[in-house]
Amino acid sequence: MSRSRLLDTQGQTKGVAPEFLVSPEMLDVVSPSGDRGGMVLGSGMQGEPLTISVLRSAPTRVVMVGGLYLARQVALRAMATGAWITIATGRPAAWQPVARAAGEGPDGRPSPLVQIRRLSPVELPRPTEDGPLLVVHDGGHVPQELFPPRSPWQTTMYVLPYLHPQAGGTANSADLVLLQRLPVGQAQLAGRIWRLPPPMVQQLTTLKDDQVIALGRNLWRPMRLVTTPREQQILGAVRRGD
Repeated sequence: MSRSRLLDTQGQTKGVAPEFLVSPEMLDVVSPSGDRGGMVLGSGMQGEPLTISVLRSAPTRVVMVGGLYLARQVALRAMATGAWITIATGRPAAWQPVARAAGEGPDGRPSPLVQIRRLSPVELPRPTEDGPLLVVHDGGHVPQELFPPRSPWQTTMYVLPYLHPQAGGTANSADLVLLQRLPVGQAQLAGRIWRLPPPMVQQLTTLKDDQVIALGRNLWRPMRLVTTPREQQILGAVRRGD
């Protein structure tokens, strides 16, 4: 079997990149599949649902650049699939809506599904297929490797408020990068980090607040975020930034 597949771009006649050859491994990260770890993040240019497999049977890195809203939305949806969520952050108040959304346990205490921690090493729950683990590393523009994904069913998601040259190592090691609109200087930096052609760099500067680029090896997929009424109650309207 071929090691690559064509990512469907039907109907996109004027895009900056009309087609891509995508490895089966990447299709496991971003695909319209219905597997356990899949979650619908947004819709494509034709309105089709796009799913990302954040929780997989392999150690996974996800990098987000652009804002807290998107990171919290992914955490909520991972929790809805049955994942344990550990959030290491220097701004715990910003993540309290996610913790409250987990509800309470039988004893009336906050649900243990979501744990908010300081930015320091801590023992993590052991992830399994029935109890996958999403570690959110919200540690600023140059994150430390406090919780690298080392085991199956563990995903570490690095939340970068903006793109910084010293974050290139973290960004380049990611299985999936989600980019919201970038200022011109940061878009140019993204072009150098990922060797993007000028049309893609330009597109990064013109995204709307509810638009995201999914970037990976041989992958460039624009999408529009989809937010449920319940998520809007928790997080507010879709937006870029914190």
